[in-house]
Amino acid sequence: MIFGPVALEHSEGAVLGHSLAVGTLRLKKGHVLNATDLMLLGQGGITEVIVARLEAGDVGEDAAAEALAQAFSGAHIRAANASTGRVNLHATGAGLFRAERLLVDHFNGIDPAITFACLADQTPVQPGEMVATIKIIPLAVAGASLRQAQSAISARGMARILPFKPVRAGLIATMLPTLKPQVMDKTRWLLESRLAPSGSSLAEESRVAHEADALSAEIVRMAGSLDLIVIFGASAVTDIQDVVPSAIRKAGGRVEQVGMPVDPGNLLVLGSVGEVPVIGAPGCARSPKENGFDWVLARILTGQTPSAQDITRMGVGGLLTEIATRPQPRQPEPAQGETGSKFPVGVVLLAAGRASRMGEAAGHKLLASFEGETLIRRMARTALASKAAATIVVTGHRGAEIAAELDGLDVGLTANPDFASGMASSLRRGLEALDGAVAGALVLLGDMPALRPEHLDLLIDSFAQARGRAVVRACDGERRGNPVILPRAAFADAMRLHGDVGARALIESGAWPVIDVEIGPAARIDVDTPEAVLAAGGMIEAGEPG
Repeated sequence: MIFGPVALEHSEGAVLGHSLAVGTLRLKKGHVLNATDLMLLGQGGITEVIVARLEAGDVGEDAAAEALAQAFSGAHIRAANASTGRVNLHATGAGLFRAERLLVDHFNGIDPAITFACLADQTPVQPGEMVATIKIIPLAVAGASLRQAQSAISARGMARILPFKPVRAGLIATMLPTLKPQVMDKTRWLLESRLAPSGSSLAEESRVAHEADALSAEIVRMAGSLDLIVIFGASAVTDIQDVVPSAIRKAGGRVEQVGMPVDPGNLLVLGSVGEVPVIGAPGCARSPKENGFDWVLARILTGQTPSAQDITRMGVGGLLTEIATRPQPRQPEPAQGETGSKFPVGVVLLAAGRASRMGEAAGHKLLASFEGETLIRRMARTALASKAAATIVVTGHRGAEIAAELDGLDVGLTANPDFASGMASSLRRGLEALDGAVAGALVLLGDMPALRPEHLDLLIDSFAQARGRAVVRACDGERRGNPVILPRAAFADAMRLHGDVGARALIESGAWPVIDVEIGPAARIDVDTPEAVLAAGGMIEAGEPG
């Protein structure tokens, strides 16, 4: 390919190197110039253009990208349409994305014109999720390089999806007097939710004494009919001779590994009885947060057989504890009182702002009276009467008075000393204060007196129907409003917001599907001014500065 400026009259059939605009004519980079283009450009005073002229054997950027994408056929990967030399690759089903680092490095070293970027090896993915992108840097690539790159993909298994394979699993929980039954109930539910993305099921649960003989008998029994056994010990494993590994050996099985360099997850035990994998789950697997148990379970659910060497190589990237904003891909535990709810939602009630539009004489809008109680207390009671799992109130300006109005209500309070910087700081504080088990955050503005618990319930129900994977937004007909529910997967991006920016910025990013839920005028009624407070049926506080 020859790239550079040429006289306009010699550019027909060449590929435009940069976008051009002349009068009403708009030509994009990559456009193949024709006679009509040359005439119009000439009339606009253009005498020279920067173009790429393909030589024998060269392949245009989009054709090259599509040819490379087709080389992934059979890898459970589908390609989107190529554009500007880029084609994105997506998973055709749920599974683990596998990428061989040395092969990817080799591919990217074939020709600087050809690049491949992908997810980390062993990343769990859902159907349709983007796993990689191919980008042709220049406007065309040499055919010889393209053929070499195609061969690197198809002949050597550079990247692929290993589909999840449904299994019938058994859970054995050992018991000690110090372990509460509700902890074991929670453990069962969490294991079920971890198995669900693969189509697997928890076929049986057994609870036995925390001693090797009783446990080994259950292992033998389950190994005769199930595909996987998971053991949750009442006491953590501290030695290879401890109860769980000893029971696996007593059952005639093999202990592959005790311990792993993933935190949380250090105390995992991996073994097998015949062809049936047996996992002694670490205590952290009683939590929905990502831990080493998830890494091993996902591999087993794709038919892989993790070895001791596989586990000991998990240390790089294995520090998970300190990543507070890491999204949780699994279903979180149901909130207390939310029978059967697998997607609990926590409310973040924003009550930190100055309410500056009220003016100094009118007082704070959240302390205005509605039907005999202050607006902030009314909003908190609305949240508490809904299906939400918990309510966090973020305070700031006049925080002590706001907190006093909430006295006696079962809400959590978190102060935002940086409230003057804008809404984003309050949103961050609220998300940080939510329990790690919630699947989403219902962001509730403190000045919407028309909202009722049933409005919030409509949003929460829609969020559950979307399996916690979408933004849910209240609307009034065609008009978008508040509140909104953010899925946990959006929390990390929300933590990066700054200034007077709220959930709307995340919604408009297009990163998540958005479900609009009709709740009527209540979605649009807020009280930012004294006139709005009065119109909504409120009485403005007297004698206090705004």
